[in-house]
Amino acid sequence: MPEGMSVNDFVLVQGMQDTKLALRRWNEQPWPMLRPWATLSLLIAVGLLGAVYVIAKLSPADFTRYLIPGYNSDATLHDYLAVLYRNSLVLALHAMACVAGFMAGSSLPLSASKRSGISRWVHEKAGPLAIGFVVCATTFSLCTQAYVIGGGAAAIAAQLGTSPGVLLLALVPHALPELFALFLPLAAWIVASRAGQWEDLLAATFVTVAISVPILLAAAAIEIWVSPRLLEAIAS
Repeated sequence: MPEGMSVNDFVLVQGMQDTKLALRRWNEQPWPMLRPWATLSLLIAVGLLGAVYVIAKLSPADFTRYLIPGYNSDATLHDYLAVLYRNSLVLALHAMACVAGFMAGSSLPLSASKRSGISRWVHEKAGPLAIGFVVCATTFSLCTQAYVIGGGAAAIAAQLGTSPGVLLLALVPHALPELFALFLPLAAWIVASRAGQWEDLLAATFVTVAISVPILLAAAAIEIWVSPRLLEAIAS
């Protein structure tokens, strides 16, 4: 460590250097990096839709009437922004998982190696705890989304007089790209953690969020102004 530089400054400088190196490497060859992320994110999205279908099939029909923008209520800019707000919270959670992975797997071990005594012990134990928190948070996110969306799908299918399977097929044009974008940071976290490439996760956060944001903007527009027409087509 250079003379006069604190441990925290050293860790920050090293983290920024690792991030720049990763971004430069990916810019030269983006596909080898993007392919496993995109593949895993798509598999998670399809798996979640499958779980939603199972939950919707098993859930008793709730005949509470839902107001669906563009179908039985006017679709407005406020509805579009509400969808973006909801999705931005989920994207932020998964992006923070990447940042937490970077801190737990790269920054904290590096910081611990420059410390001693109680401070070193705390930094050594903080990493596994942070990774455990990420695992619990993402598992909670997946289970909650499957349960909530599945219950809602059962109710909306009953309201439209169709089956959950047909309903989900009508929603796939916006649901699949939306879920793909939301789980892209999580996929990057899983791929990097399995390869032990924790130092790349801060760069992965920037890249995955940059890719996800325009996809979510387009998916929200489809949800508000296109999907209602598909619901009209399947309603009995």
